[in-house]
Amino acid sequence: MAMRHIRGTVRACGLVVAVGLLGPWALAGGLSAGRIHDVADTEPRDVAMVLGAQVLPSGTPSPYLRGRLDVAADLYRSGKAKVILVSGDNREAHYNEPKVMKKYLVSKGIPEAKIVEDLAGLDTYDTCVRARRIFGVNQAIMVTQDYHEIRTVATCRMTGLDATGTPDRSQPHDKVWWKGWVREFGARGKMVTDVVSHRDPVLGEHEDGVDKALKES
Repeated sequence: MAMRHIRGTVRACGLVVAVGLLGPWALAGGLSAGRIHDVADTEPRDVAMVLGAQVLPSGTPSPYLRGRLDVAADLYRSGKAKVILVSGDNREAHYNEPKVMKKYLVSKGIPEAKIVEDLAGLDTYDTCVRARRIFGVNQAIMVTQDYHEIRTVATCRMTGLDATGTPDRSQPHDKVWWKGWVREFGARGKMVTDVVSHRDPVLGEHEDGVDKALKES
């Protein structure tokens, strides 16, 4: 009888773990299904949003961030996006992802007036919420790595932003890539927690940078 009870407890715990891990995975997959395309197949929208990633000590984008920015530049050049909103971390005095992202895009020929900085996009959830509540963006093409794109589109949709995704697929499937892919199991659980709890990111006053960039000839 005791052994049967133990087996039942183990099965129940296993079911809880499976639901906890696979439920958010399935939710993100369902919400992003049919919404992620390469540049050529992406439907045009006014705004493309690039999520921040590591900036090197040299003050240049890491390969992963550079890959995202190259995709955003392609979206702009091909007429798929009119404005690029770069969202990242600026919590430390000597570390500013959006500034580096903007500088890189300008070096690639994107007009400075068409690039807007979000200085408080500290994670995926924050970026999605701030896009809508601070910058007034209701539709956007989200740009990040392929393994991260599913969660990004799903998070934005659950927070009221009509999002599609155009991923960077240029990174080699090395140790760093696989680490990011495995991290998605926990990150998608956090996605559900953030959305259900209606967690407020760093907010502030409305910013009209996107509106001004769209009006710039």
